[in-house]
Amino acid sequence: MRILVTGANGFIGKNLIHRLKNNGYDEIDAFTHDMDEDALRQMCKRADFVVHLAGVNRPENEEDFRKGNTDLTEKLLNFLREENYATPVILSSSIQAGLDNPYGISKRLAEEAVDRYGREENVRVYIYRMPNVFGKWSRPEYNSAIATFCHNIARGLPIRVDDASHKMKLLYIDDIVGEFADRIKSCETERPAYVKRDSYVEPAESPVYETTLGEIAEKIKSFRACRENLNVPDLSDELTSKLYSTYLSFLPTDGFMYDLKMNVDNRGSFTEFLRSYEQGQVSVNISHPGITKGQHWHDSKNEKFLVVRGRGLIRFRRIDESEIYEYHVSGEKLQVVEIPTGYTHCIINEGDEDMVTVMWANEPFNPARPDTYYEEV
Repeated sequence: MRILVTGANGFIGKNLIHRLKNNGYDEIDAFTHDMDEDALRQMCKRADFVVHLAGVNRPENEEDFRKGNTDLTEKLLNFLREENYATPVILSSSIQAGLDNPYGISKRLAEEAVDRYGREENVRVYIYRMPNVFGKWSRPEYNSAIATFCHNIARGLPIRVDDASHKMKLLYIDDIVGEFADRIKSCETERPAYVKRDSYVEPAESPVYETTLGEIAEKIKSFRACRENLNVPDLSDELTSKLYSTYLSFLPTDGFMYDLKMNVDNRGSFTEFLRSYEQGQVSVNISHPGITKGQHWHDSKNEKFLVVRGRGLIRFRRIDESEIYEYHVSGEKLQVVEIPTGYTHCIINEGDEDMVTVMWANEPFNPARPDTYYEEV
């Protein structure tokens, strides 16, 4: 299929084109705002599917709303009609199409034009009244408050929240471009007939999240703090996970790296990497040759050790018994050793180079309740 994407340089357009390429579509016409009507006409002649994303939402003059939204849509549809070939269309509209402001009216008229085209040509059209869309490659101070928050907070700049209780409906960019791609896929072998609808309410498959402006601001602030407190966001929450991915895409290019606190002594070092109250703590332990670390046990805390460089010996003894159990470990064969509760344990560097061990504990260290008791194996 040859796919025409208007507004191809915009936030949604860029993401959609890359998704389509990843899905194997290599015949994509990209119409941008600096092209003329003849270019659009030629693209319409060869289009098997149209995704109409182009539009105006912040013009200098109110009359530009109609030119950029309604008139451009009608020209596009007329070019398709000239070819006398029913071409399916996706229209990116806005939830503001239900409002009687100049922007909303211009988007509503565009919706009506697309619906009329679908009815007259008996071809399926998809009209999406989009809420706030967020994700990578969005523009701060333009596409959404989330883009502005991510950009500023990642750089230590202030943000402005006029009404923290303001309710927001959010749609994630990868979800919606995935749904667009599914619509296109469904039309590869046939042209589905027009379906009358009572209202233009899409997306049909992508989740829409409801929250407040204040909650979004605080969550994004917490992402920046992760570098200091090492906490991992609760990624089991879909919205949090998608916001975190969005935040990372706004990091300045000289700010991808950050330092960790290395606790160094004559035995080597111990460095905490990540912590999560839901999933525990990850640390990196470096031991010099011949050094023994550990010699303690836990009531409830449990751990996993993974030696990734060097050679070592991990020894165990149940604290009420005398028998000792030994496990040899090496970075040449990655094996995880579980540290059970009630067993005193130690790890010895048996090699002639520093031994590096990745350690996981089921809970972050709590100095008020360390659950760590000295006892030699």
